[in-house]
Amino acid sequence: MPRVPESGPDAATTGLPPVEPVDLSRVAADLAANAHDRAAGWDQNDGLPDSVRKEVAASGLLAADLPERYGGAGLHPLTLGEITARIGAECSALRGLLTVQGMVAAALLRWGTEAQRADWLPRLAGGELTAGFAATEQGAGSALGSVETRIEASGRPDHQELVVSGRKRWVTFGAVADVFLVLGKYEGKPAAVLVDADRAGVEREPVNGQLGMRGARIAHLSFDGVRVPRRQLVAPPGLGLSHVAGTALDHGRFTVAWGCVGMAEACVEDAATHAAVRRQGDIPLGDHQLVRSLLARAAVDAAGARQLARAAAEARASGPGHGVSETLMAKYAAASAAAAGSRAAVQVLGSAGCAPDSRAGRHFRDAKVMEIIEGAQEVSELHIAERLLRRFGDAARGTDRPVGSRLPGESP
Repeated sequence: MPRVPESGPDAATTGLPPVEPVDLSRVAADLAANAHDRAAGWDQNDGLPDSVRKEVAASGLLAADLPERYGGAGLHPLTLGEITARIGAECSALRGLLTVQGMVAAALLRWGTEAQRADWLPRLAGGELTAGFAATEQGAGSALGSVETRIEASGRPDHQELVVSGRKRWVTFGAVADVFLVLGKYEGKPAAVLVDADRAGVEREPVNGQLGMRGARIAHLSFDGVRVPRRQLVAPPGLGLSHVAGTALDHGRFTVAWGCVGMAEACVEDAATHAAVRRQGDIPLGDHQLVRSLLARAAVDAAGARQLARAAAEARASGPGHGVSETLMAKYAAASAAAAGSRAAVQVLGSAGCAPDSRAGRHFRDAKVMEIIEGAQEVSELHIAERLLRRFGDAARGTDRPVGSRLPGESP
């Protein structure tokens, strides 16, 4: 399969689009097909098995949008999105593995030093390491500026160590990750640091039985005086939230949006298939007007979310910092489509939708989580409205001077 053109500094300069060494879309399709009958078990039991993580690591799908010089495939955002949707249609936990790995890799690619990129990115892309993004705290969910985790100088004369102390919650794959990108405060300023999971003072508390994303090996974390080399500080203090975490969250919103597109479309498929073959007496279920209305609304929502996700992909292809607004809108619409579509699917499927192995039922629970993570729907509404007011306010005043603050990670 021809590779879509890569954006950024590694793009070919010959005028000819580069060619993908492997068909990652086919790899993703095979991975999704294998997950179809197993995802319910992952959700009900102990989460995504280590063997599956290793399978994904060997597939080339982790951080596949990284430039080739760092071990990635240089995927165009649209190809990355389609792959994420395919996997998200079957299992949000499996999609979550791609998302969190991509979040940490994106932050390092944009804000890490060359030494950090050379050290960490190939291991993330190759699956040697599983990454976690440790940002949320008990008192800092959507308001990440309120984090209380401390990153301090160790007091050693050579100043080559930092000490990390704090508590993090709801870390996707936190129970098994090898390294965490931790958001904290250094000398009162937001800072981000890479913390190896095997360092003394790192403790994990696996979370089980939560509403959704039950297969994603989620954990709460404790960092009790954890010492790390100073070289693992990502970007100068003060840029940890607006730049490092902002870039990670933006990448997360993009893949969550596409994952939700896959969820919404899968729910339409399951509901329409059931309505077409299920009969109530002598009448096909799909002949009922109310059932058709549910199907139509779900299908329109899913199609609209896909188009917004495509628009975000096209905008992001221009390079880092582009497509932030489009990504925010796509994630908002796609999460809503997944929530509404899964609710409609469970309604149409009836008791089958409530069964333990129901894909629609699992998506119903996971979709509610999608409306919260990477920015709750209500917070997203505020950011979207802020951009509208800024854009049209500037036009009315005859000035292109930005009004108000930018979203973390957004370029001027």
